[in-house]
Amino acid sequence: MSILSNFIKTDLRCKQKLIINMGWKGWIGFRKFKKRKEKGELFPAFQFISVTNDCNLKCQGCWVTTNGHKEYLDIEKIHSIIEESKKHGSYFFGILGGEPLIYKQLLEIFEKHPDCYFQLFSNGTLFTEALAKKLRKLANVTPLFSFEGDEIVADIRRGGSNIYNRALQAIGTSAKHGLVTGVAVSVCKSNIEMALSDDFIQMLHDKGALYVWYYIYRPAGENPNYDLALSSDDIFRLRNFLVEGRTKYPIVMIDSYWRADGEPFCPAAEGLSHHINAAGNIEPCPVIQLSRENIVDGNLKEVYENSIFLEDFRKSILQKTKGCVLMEDPAWLKDFSEKHQAINTSNRQNMLLEFEKAPVVTSHGSCPSIPEKNWVYRLAKKTAFFGMGAYG
Repeated sequence: MSILSNFIKTDLRCKQKLIINMGWKGWIGFRKFKKRKEKGELFPAFQFISVTNDCNLKCQGCWVTTNGHKEYLDIEKIHSIIEESKKHGSYFFGILGGEPLIYKQLLEIFEKHPDCYFQLFSNGTLFTEALAKKLRKLANVTPLFSFEGDEIVADIRRGGSNIYNRALQAIGTSAKHGLVTGVAVSVCKSNIEMALSDDFIQMLHDKGALYVWYYIYRPAGENPNYDLALSSDDIFRLRNFLVEGRTKYPIVMIDSYWRADGEPFCPAAEGLSHHINAAGNIEPCPVIQLSRENIVDGNLKEVYENSIFLEDFRKSILQKTKGCVLMEDPAWLKDFSEKHQAINTSNRQNMLLEFEKAPVVTSHGSCPSIPEKNWVYRLAKKTAFFGMGAYG
């Protein structure tokens, strides 16, 4: 079996939108981003938008908390974000939650912007045949389903019932209707053996998945469970698995942590991406729930350009680590927040205290450089924001 076997089965219009909206426009958008950066101008190459913080599951390590305050980002504000982004060559958006399928006006976003491409992060439990048919007609959405373990592990990790089989069903339904189907795996102690196995990759391919996105479990939220965090040896093993897997497996394998030469990096520190939460607050990334600006503060480009908070975050992180500061030095985030009088956007009253008391865990920054072996991946990482969507 080859990577092309599932791509051939994909709906023609879905393939066309992937190539044009994601591939061609993404390449142009990334070039514009680099030119802006060279001139000292700021506007992310792509953005994550959390349309709601509402969710039907309660996962270990999830940063999203409602505390009874469910938020749904106004649809007109979402359109405004997208329209402003298009002016700067940004046509790709990661749509997050909570669980975004709870957001009632979700399809309106995709319908109004057929010239854009959207990656829909979902736990898969609410994904239906009817929705798959609608997404096939729109053709500009790639569902990315979280897959966190086997029958036992998945229920524990996700705080639900029969999650494993429901996720498998969603993957199969999406692929059956010709969608560009992806699977996201947050690799942790309880699922690493599954995630880094030949059988797992083959199973995803057989279900029709075109790509699998690996990211590292980051303890966050009200139930961080630090025992699940990977060790430096685990991360080294993951990186080797990705590099070797890209030379042999019949599925696209993506990460958002390492450059083509194997050097670790943080997309938020590069200004490559930022996150807008369900209340409109602009955050460095989804897991760092601190903000000084909101989308209502004015023109989005001017907000990005004038944000001393985001500028200082980028400069400070680049000087501090190539990994994830939330994992490597959570106490620093508390000090940084107080320095800028940033707003706690987590809905957890004691988040800063959590930072102060949180243990240090290993991030991808600990991994020695292991260059890509596959020339296609080397080229993709050098010329485009390959690895973008999983940083979330």
